[in-house]
Amino acid sequence: MVLYTSPFPNSFLSVLHSFSWGLIFPCYWLADRLVASFVPTTYEKRQRADDPCYFHALCVIITTPIYLALLVASLPFALIGFLLWSPLQSARRPYIYSRLEDKNHANGATLLTEWKAAGNGKSFCFGSANVCLLPDSLARFNNVFNTQARAKEIGRRIRNGASRPQIKIYIDSPTNTSISAASFSSLVSPQSGDNTNRTVNAGIKRTTSMEYKGDNSGSNNSEDSREDKGGAGEPNEGEENTCIVRINGEDNGHMSDTDADTVNGQAHASGPAEPSLEGDAEISKTPNHKQKEGDSGSLDSYSASRESLVKVRVGDGTVDQSTVNNKLLYKASIMKKTSVRKKKHTDETFDHEISAFFPANLDFLCLQEVFDKRAAEKLKEQLHHYFEYIVYDVGVYSFHGCCSFKFVNSGLLFASRYPVMDAAYHCYPNGRGTDSLASKGALFLKVQVGSTPQDQRIVGYISCTHLQAIAGDTTVRCEQLDMLQDWLSEFRKSTSSSSTANPEELVAFDVICGDLNFDNCSSEDKLEQQHSLFTHYKDPCRIGPGEDKPWAIGTLLDPEGLYDEEVCTPDNLQKVLESEEGRKAYLVYPTSKNHSSSQKGRKASLKGNGRRIDYMLYTEEGLYLEWKVEVEEFSFITQLAGLTDHLPVAMRLMVSTGEDDP
Repeated sequence: MVLYTSPFPNSFLSVLHSFSWGLIFPCYWLADRLVASFVPTTYEKRQRADDPCYFHALCVIITTPIYLALLVASLPFALIGFLLWSPLQSARRPYIYSRLEDKNHANGATLLTEWKAAGNGKSFCFGSANVCLLPDSLARFNNVFNTQARAKEIGRRIRNGASRPQIKIYIDSPTNTSISAASFSSLVSPQSGDNTNRTVNAGIKRTTSMEYKGDNSGSNNSEDSREDKGGAGEPNEGEENTCIVRINGEDNGHMSDTDADTVNGQAHASGPAEPSLEGDAEISKTPNHKQKEGDSGSLDSYSASRESLVKVRVGDGTVDQSTVNNKLLYKASIMKKTSVRKKKHTDETFDHEISAFFPANLDFLCLQEVFDKRAAEKLKEQLHHYFEYIVYDVGVYSFHGCCSFKFVNSGLLFASRYPVMDAAYHCYPNGRGTDSLASKGALFLKVQVGSTPQDQRIVGYISCTHLQAIAGDTTVRCEQLDMLQDWLSEFRKSTSSSSTANPEELVAFDVICGDLNFDNCSSEDKLEQQHSLFTHYKDPCRIGPGEDKPWAIGTLLDPEGLYDEEVCTPDNLQKVLESEEGRKAYLVYPTSKNHSSSQKGRKASLKGNGRRIDYMLYTEEGLYLEWKVEVEEFSFITQLAGLTDHLPVAMRLMVSTGEDDP
C-alpha cells in the first residue's frame, strides 16, 4: 500500500487548493476572532475581574465593528474560494504521511535498534490523548483557548516527557525494598553518549521514570552510543535511553560507598542539558505559564515529579509496598529533591499510576481533536523532535466520502518511532448533530517493529478512533463500534502478506486507542459497555460491564476548574487526583438518575472514580501463537494540565517471545 505524503496527487491541484483556501481564510479567521471575543474562559474572567478600568470591554466595543466590517468585505472572496475548494476535495487524499528525513532532528527515533526477537521479549509503549485543538472560538466552549500556542506547548510537553531516561533499579531481596538516596545518584543525563545504560551489582527489577530537561543532545544519538547499548546487562532487547542501578541485598538495599562514588563520578561526567528558550514568548500566552518550583510538567523545570510511581518486580512474585518516599540526590544539580511513591494493588498483575509525565520511551501516540490545520502543523513540528513518523490531517472534507457535508477533518493524529507500513481511514457515515460536521472515523495503521533471524517481519496493528460525542446517542456509538471491528478485520486481511503455512510476518500486538465518549459506569451507557468489542479486546482498567477496577480514574476533567491553582500544573493535578475528594471536585462523574450533575464541591458517594471515556484496548487474538502479550504498566497522565480538558492515558505492553524469558 502506498502512503500519501501530500494531500493531492499532483502539484497543480495543491496550488489550486492553496489559492482557494487563501481566499477563504480571512473570512474564517475574522469569524473565529469575532465569536471568540464573546466567549471568555474562566481564566480570562478572573483576569478581567481585577481590571477596574474595564479595558477588555472597551477593546470589544472598539474591535467588534471593525471585525464585522472586514468580515462582510471578505465574504465575496470567501464565496469564490469555497466554489473552488469544495470540488477539489473529491481528489483529496484521506491523510498526510510525514517522515522526518533529517535524523539529527528526531532525537528519539534515532535511538531505536531493530528488534530481532531473539532472547528476551520487548515492551512497547502506547499513548492516547484528546487535546481539544479546535478553532479558538469553538475551543472556548470547552474552557480552553489560544489554540495555536497550546498546540506548540502540547507537542513540547509530550516529547519532553517521552525523551526522559527510563530508570531501572535492581534489588535482590524480596523482603527489603528500601532504596538509599545514594542509589539514585546514578541518574545520568541522557547527554552522556557512552554511558546510556549503567549497571552496579546484581538484583531484582524496579522501574521508574524520571524527567530530564532538554531536547536530547546529539551525543546521545551517536553511533558510539548505540554500540555501547549492545553490551551485557540489558534485561530486555531494544530498550533505549535507560539508566540501570543494581543493589545487593546483603547491604540491606544500600549501595556501598565505593559503588556510590563510582556512579556519582559517572554522573558528573555528563553536563546538564541547556534549557530550551524556543517559543517562550508564545507559550507565555497560555494560562499556566506561571510555573512553580516542582512543576514537573514545565519544560523549564529541572525537577522530576514528586509523586512518580516506583514499579517493583521480584523474580517469582511482586513486592507489595504501599508507599516509598525517597530523596533523590543528583550531584550534577540537574534534578532537585524528589520523592517517589509506589501505588499497587496486591491482586493486580501490572503496575499502574497517576503520573505527571508521559512515559519514558513512548513508542506510539494517538491524538484526537486535532481539528485546526495550523495547530496540527505546529504540533507535528514539535512531535518530530521525538517521533520520526507522523500521520496527520486525517479525514475528508465537503461532500466527499461521507453522506453529509464535512467542515473539518477527523481530528486524528498518529505519531510513531517505528516505520508505518500501511494506513487506512474510514469515515463514520452515521454522525448526528454537530458531530456530523466533522469527519469522525477510524485510522488503521500497520507498523514494523523488528524482524526475526529468519528475516520474517515483526509487525503490529494500531487503531485510533473518536466516536459520537452527543449524550444519549448510544445506538450511534454501538453502530460505530460495529463498523470499527469490521473495518479493522478488513484492514488486517488486506495488508497481511502471510499464510498459515508460510508466515512472512509475525504479529506482535493489536491495539485500539481513542476517545469512545462513553464510560464503563454510567447507567446511560449500558449498551456500549456490553458491546462485543470487549469480548475480543481487553480493557486493563475494567472488571466487567458497569464496573471498573478500584485504581482506574476518570479521564474527563470538569472544564470549570481547569485553571484553579490546585490543578493548573501537572504536579498539582496529580496530587489532587490521588485523593477521592479531589477527584469529586475536578472530574466529571458517571451520570445517574440518583444524583445531580453538579460537579464542583460534591460530597455525595458516587459510583466509580470519574468518567473514563479515553480507552486503550489490546487483544491476544490473531497474534503469533508462540508469543505472549501482557500489560506491563498503565498510566493516567497529568502533564497536559491546563492545556486540555482530558487526561491522557498510556499503556506499556510486554511481548514475550518464550525464548530465555526470565
